[in-house]
Amino acid sequence: MNVSFHGINFILSIILKTQVMVTLQQIEDFLGSGPIAMAGVSRNPKKFGFAAFKELKEKGMNIIPVNPHADDIHGSKVYHDIKSLPDDVKGLIVMTGKAQTAGVIREAKEKGIKNIWVQQMAESKEALNELEGSGINYITKECILMHYKPHSIHKFHAAIRKFFRRFPR
Repeated sequence: MNVSFHGINFILSIILKTQVMVTLQQIEDFLGSGPIAMAGVSRNPKKFGFAAFKELKEKGMNIIPVNPHADDIHGSKVYHDIKSLPDDVKGLIVMTGKAQTAGVIREAKEKGIKNIWVQQMAESKEALNELEGSGINYITKECILMHYKPHSIHKFHAAIRKFFRRFPR
């Protein structure tokens, strides 16, 4: 067997194990929530937090970076914490390490943010406990890049999930 066959099997196993937990309406509500902040934007261009921010910004999303250790990332003013975000921000993508996610969600709740997307690999049990029953539209176990103007591998991944009825409906 060759490596590409194993790679496809690996991707399919992840896709088929993914349970649909959120609805398409939740995703549409999130994406339509106005300016969206992203906590966990990295200054390092080799990190996913930088690449995702850059891609979303280049696709036209009105996205605002949050990083306590930077003032500018990819030409955008960076906010050091959630509480200093402009009041019109009603959506937040969380790409922090699992240990920081619950704290970021608590800050977002205090700020009145009502739409939170916890990117895959950022979720923790504590973070999910913060969201459950909060009245917040929250999305977990989904990749923002698959849902906001997807292309290349994300478009392919979405098509596979739709085929196997594992895509939010």
